[in-house]
Amino acid sequence: MLQAGFRFITLERYGRYFGIERDGFAVLIDAADGRLRTFGQAGCLIGDGIGMLVQRGAGKAFVWHQESVPATPPMLAAYERFRTHVKNLLREE
Repeated sequence: MLQAGFRFITLERYGRYFGIERDGFAVLIDAADGRLRTFGQAGCLIGDGIGMLVQRGAGKAFVWHQESVPATPPMLAAYERFRTHVKNLLREE
């Protein structure tokens, strides 16, 4: 994962899992049963959490508690690249 440009992160509230991050996006990883799997949904790092993509009015945003980041078209494209890359990496494990 490190060779693919990801960095490992920890999020205090999810002590059982580690996270991987790249380009401001992150996902939690469950390393149980000798396999690596995603835990929950990938999203945008906001503060000390992962903001989930939601529909907000006329557009989309990444939301973590009371904080939100508008999901611009370039950001959505980067998010989809992140998700695809994580999926492909974990398939190889």
